[in-house]
Amino acid sequence: MIYETNSAEETFELGRKLGEQALAGQVYTLSGDLGTGKTVFTQGFAKGLGIEEAVNSPTFTIVQIYDGGRLPFYHFDVYRIGDIEEMEEIGYEDCFYGQGVSMVEWAELIQELIPEHAIPVLIEKDLEKGFDYRKITVG
Repeated sequence: MIYETNSAEETFELGRKLGEQALAGQVYTLSGDLGTGKTVFTQGFAKGLGIEEAVNSPTFTIVQIYDGGRLPFYHFDVYRIGDIEEMEEIGYEDCFYGQGVSMVEWAELIQELIPEHAIPVLIEKDLEKGFDYRKITVG
């Protein structure tokens, strides 16, 4: 599915709708250049899961775990991962194959660990359509 948004609020709202539909065991991979709205999308997704606490990019911790919603939410940012073994050390398998939902930013850096059933999300800008325009491809 391809969605188009024209503001951060619309990107948040799309994330929220997908979060409301998310099921245990799902893994989403989130790709897009810096500044495309990956964190805004993820914040909306978390809201859709019923998570009320602030959600920020876990750039320096690799994974942030949120238990306050209807499902556990595992937000990964693997941009700074030095070695694939770091993923094993933090127990990624429990997240990817557990009872929660995982969102993995920069998943292409750990492609060999991403389950086949993962749902790709790509967020792209098109400045010709406006500064806040985003094309969001899901699946």
